[in-house]
Amino acid sequence: MQKIYGSASEALDGLLEDGMLIAAGGFGLCGIPELLIAAIRDSGVKDLTVASNNAGVDDFGLGVLLQSRQVKKMMSSYVGENAEFMRQYLSGELELEFNPQGTLAERMRAGGAGIPGFYTKTGVGTQVAEGKEHKEFDGETYILERGIVADLSIVKAWKADDTGNLVFRKTARNFNPAAATCGRVCVAEVEEIVPRGSLDPDCIHLPGIYVHRLIQGEHEKRIEQRTTRAA
Repeated sequence: MQKIYGSASEALDGLLEDGMLIAAGGFGLCGIPELLIAAIRDSGVKDLTVASNNAGVDDFGLGVLLQSRQVKKMMSSYVGENAEFMRQYLSGELELEFNPQGTLAERMRAGGAGIPGFYTKTGVGTQVAEGKEHKEFDGETYILERGIVADLSIVKAWKADDTGNLVFRKTARNFNPAAATCGRVCVAEVEEIVPRGSLDPDCIHLPGIYVHRLIQGEHEKRIEQRTTRAA
């Protein structure tokens, strides 16, 4: 099965539709699939629900889909770096399903593992627990969280071979493996595609069975926040 495509738009061809749920890897501006995000923007698809730890910044990452008004709902943990996100949310233009960070990661992992739901103590007694089933185990109260199964996963890795085996670099590993597994279709972008057999099997972070399409491209490595001091 040929998995390598020539561009992000080619890799997404036939996969996008209005109203779909997309799981996106990345944390802040680290390990985000910016080429695939740009191709989604250029496609014009709309009314998207996006599950991602955060929503990028105003002019980069998932923030570009907010600027183009293509996102209807975010399922996120941290959204404090995006002024456009805040404006749309406070004005009622954007829905937000807030998730504690570990809960969001586990919801993606559970969806990828075929687990429909799990109980957690995180969020009990807060707004996060409203409307969710509560259950007591050993004298402690837990809430039921549902696993996430997305229509499409988009992720960013460092290296891949032609079968889709992925290696993530350092903290870019973040949400990417869990996001990749919870999509019915996963498209990955990488910095380098290497010959089959050249990756150490013990160093592969995501087996190629989870990756359906693959692109290689140039990536911009931004720093989300920079603090400096006088020398």
